[in-house]
Amino acid sequence: MILLNENELDIVFSRWQKHNPSPTSELDYVNPYTLLVAVVLSAQATDKSVNIATKNLFKIADSPEKMLDLGETGLISYIKTIGLYKSKAKYILGLSEKLILLHGGQVPANREELMKLPGVGRKTANVVLNVIFHQPTMPVDTHLLRISPKIGLAEGTTPDQVEKSLLERIPERYLTNAHHWILLHGRYVCTARNPKCDECIISDICKHNY
Repeated sequence: MILLNENELDIVFSRWQKHNPSPTSELDYVNPYTLLVAVVLSAQATDKSVNIATKNLFKIADSPEKMLDLGETGLISYIKTIGLYKSKAKYILGLSEKLILLHGGQVPANREELMKLPGVGRKTANVVLNVIFHQPTMPVDTHLLRISPKIGLAEGTTPDQVEKSLLERIPERYLTNAHHWILLHGRYVCTARNPKCDECIISDICKHNY
C-alpha cells in the first residue's frame, strides 16, 4: 500500500474543498432526532430509499414522543420499503424511549451516550456528531473503508483502523467536512464497479494509479 504524503493530502482535500465548499449529508432530516432516525434506517440501505420513506414519516413523527405515539405498527407502515424494517422499527422505538428517559428527549452530543442507544453503533454516532454538532469525527461506511486505502488516504482493513488512520493523517482544517468529501467521491466517482477515473479531479495523485 502506498500512502499520500502530507503535501499530496493537502492537494487532494483542497481540490475537493474547491469543488464542493460546503458538503452536506444526503439524508433528509428536520432536526437532530430525525437525522439520528434516518442514519439508523440507512444501515444496508440507500439514502434515496430512506428519504422516500421518511418524507411522510417525519411530517408526523419528528420527536421521540411522537414516534412512540405512532407505535411499531404505525412506524412499520412508513418504513416497510426499507431493508430490515422490523428490527429497525424496534431500534427506533427503543432509542426514542431512552432519549426521553435519559436525555429529556434531546439527542446527546456525546459518542458514548449515543452508542448506548439501541441500533446506534460508532459510525451512526459519528455521523450525528459530525453533521449536527460539527465535531471532526470520521464515520467510516463502506465507501470510506473501500476507497481510503485504495486512494492512499489511509491504511487499515477495518472501520476502526481506517478511522484512526484518517483522523491522524488528514490536515485538521479539513476534518469537519472530510468524511463527506470521501463518501461522495466513493459514491459518485470512485465507484466499486467502473470507477470514473477520466472524471476524477485527483486521478493524477491517486495511489491506485501508481
